[in-house]
This record gives sequence, structure tokens and C-alpha cells, in this order.
Amino acid sequence: MSTEPVPAPVPLRAVPPSPVVVPVAVAPTTPAAHRAEMAASPARIVDAVAGVIQGGREVAELAVVALLAEGHILIEDVPGVGKTTLARALATAIGADAGRIQFTPDMLPGDVIGLTIYRQETARFDFIPGPVFHHVVIADEINRASPKTQSALLEAMQEGRVTVDNVSHPLPAPFIVMATQNPIEMDGTYALPEAQRDRFMVRLAMGYPGYGQEVALLDAQEHVDPLDALRPVVTLDDVRRFIAAARAMFMAAPVKQYIVDLATATRNHAGTALGVSPRASLQLQRAAKAAALVAGRQFVLPDDVQHMLPHVWAHRLIRTHHTHLTAAEEQDFLHGIMRQVPLR
Repeated sequence: MSTEPVPAPVPLRAVPPSPVVVPVAVAPTTPAAHRAEMAASPARIVDAVAGVIQGGREVAELAVVALLAEGHILIEDVPGVGKTTLARALATAIGADAGRIQFTPDMLPGDVIGLTIYRQETARFDFIPGPVFHHVVIADEINRASPKTQSALLEAMQEGRVTVDNVSHPLPAPFIVMATQNPIEMDGTYALPEAQRDRFMVRLAMGYPGYGQEVALLDAQEHVDPLDALRPVVTLDDVRRFIAAARAMFMAAPVKQYIVDLATATRNHAGTALGVSPRASLQLQRAAKAAALVAGRQFVLPDDVQHMLPHVWAHRLIRTHHTHLTAAEEQDFLHGIMRQVPLR
């Protein structure tokens, strides 16, 4: 960039998104006349998403919980099991716009968050938003990007904004990153650092469908894509209202103490080099509140904490040097922690 001084301060203005955006087709928002007839509830989002993901109701519920808890999702699974379909279904069900980023080793941070360019014809600096400026961001194969590019998402995920050339730009609300990574093909990949993994509220795996479910999948998708028939079941205003309700959900003091007791147990366990952080405790609290809301309650039960704990904490634990556990073994380890820690 030229170092030649500009005669006067030049304001920034946003222009349409960069061509690096790969838009995901979503159904149009329902007309205002139809919205009044819709009995909006978080359960309707779960039903809509689960109807597209074969045998994936629990996965659909976890995705909705993360959305309403203002968290992000890390999906670790082999190719072809519906990771991207889950993200597209969630975006469509809430009438949100979605953007997909296909991460590659040669990507730069500006390809994710955007950049500013100087236009000589207008003598202005224009901000070109990157594909992160969507309600639902599908970060496909995030571990194929360099650590520098991965870190470009940190501020967006934590604060709901990005800073480019010392200017902050807010992201749309609601905002959720649904990142995928293949745990098998590790050649040419960069493992997510702990700081990055800690920004994901929930880690989940789609898993292979059962025999009958896969046969039904072949039947259902022989001629049509189920996403084509999916329409929004709530509005973005409904989602914002659900998020506010999840924040305000009542959690009794003994349940909060139970979360801290569980966190302390992971820190003192001989099998962990480093237990979960206070951020992990806060994320579990928010996830449990959202889970209670999805279940149709106005208060949090210890069952909500126990249900969400393996999904929220398993990817955050740092085990002792000679211990390597699979995802299933990590969850079993946390179930053992829960059996050892009594509710006050």
C-alpha cells in the first residue's frame, strides 16, 4: 500500500460482500401475514432440522441449544454424514442468511473477515465484508487453514464483531459458526489450538445412520433433496426472543454450585493435565439454560447440566501426557466425574 498521505480523513463505507462469499441457498422468510399463524417455539426449530437429518434429533437439539445459548459448534466427523446439511437446515429453519467458507491452506485472514481497499475513482477507503458477515457461517474443514487464518475467527466468535484496520464492524445477530473438520485425513492440516477449541460451546459428531435409517435415506433422497422443501418455521425476531429468554432462565444456587463442583473435579483429577476453565463453566451454564428452554421449562434442572456437560466439556480437557482418548472415551470420563460429584 502506498504511504503517500491522504489530504483529509477518508470515511469508511460498507459495500456488498466480496466475491469470496459462497452463498447457501435458503428459503425466503415467510410473509408477515403467515407469521402470526405460526406458533413459534424452539421445539419447532428442532423438529424442522431433525426432519432433514436422518435419525439426528439429538444432533438437531444440540444445534438449536448452541444457537440459543449464543455459542458455536465444532462438528468432527468423516465426510458425507450430513455436517453441512445440518448447518444449511438450521439456517433455513430460522429464515437466516448463511455463508460457507471452504478453508484451504492458502487462505488469508482477509478472505474470512474482509478487508479495506482504496478506490481511486472515489478517493475513499471501502470495507469489503468477508463471508463471516452472515447469521450462520459454515466453516468447512477449518483445520485445513493456517493458524493465522483460524485466529481471524476468534474475535468474531467471542465478541460478535471483527476489527479491520482499527475499525470494528459488528456482525449480524443472531450469529453462529458451525465449523467442520475431518478427524481422519490429517495430512496437510493444522490442529486447532486450545484457545480456538475453547471458543466452541459444543462439539458433536453426526455418526453413521443405522441400517434402517440409511435405507430410508436412500428412499427419501432418491429424487429430491429434503432441504428443497424446508421452509422457515420461526423468524429471526423469534430467535432473538428465544435467546433473551434463555439468558433470563432461572438457575437455582445449588445448580450453579454443582457446575463449579464438577469443574473443580476435572481440575483435581489425576487423569487431567489441565481441567476446564471458568469460561467452560459459563458455557455449560448457558447451554443448560438453553436446553431447559428447548424442553419447554422456565427453570434449569441438574439433568440439563448433566445432559449438556459431555458435549460442552469433552473437547476442552487436556489429558495427562501419556493418555489419549477417543471422543467416546472422553465422554465416558466425564460421566465418571458426574458419578463422583454429588448434587448439594
